[in-house]
Amino acid sequence: MPSIKLQSSDGEVFEVDVEIAKQSVTIKTMLEDLGMDEEGDDEPVPLPNVNAAILRKVLNSLRVLNKSYPSEPPPPGFFFNTTKMAAGLLDVTCKTVANMIKGKTPEEIRKTFNIKNDFTEEEEQQVK
Repeated sequence: MPSIKLQSSDGEVFEVDVEIAKQSVTIKTMLEDLGMDEEGDDEPVPLPNVNAAILRKVLNSLRVLNKSYPSEPPPPGFFFNTTKMAAGLLDVTCKTVANMIKGKTPEEIRKTFNIKNDFTEEEEQQVK
């Protein structure tokens, strides 16, 4: 992957992959304005409004994002398997909650799940 050099306002030079750098809209626009879309250059691109500490943090964040979100689509069937697993977890969760409330009064259920009673005394009597 081609790389470029970025120079901070305090003169520090950072070498970074072009695709990672282009995740920043500001850097991407600057590279397009300089005609450096895909090919790197030996001359560093000056970033006069960004000091080294900030540029380092931005580039580290972009690298992390690049690793977190792969550019390749997931393999076929990936979401199908995930959906099947989620459906199974939903069934288990429903059964667990049902067993937790089985045979309990509304007050006991509220206490178990820390649910505030929003009925007035009058409404409570109507329901009973």
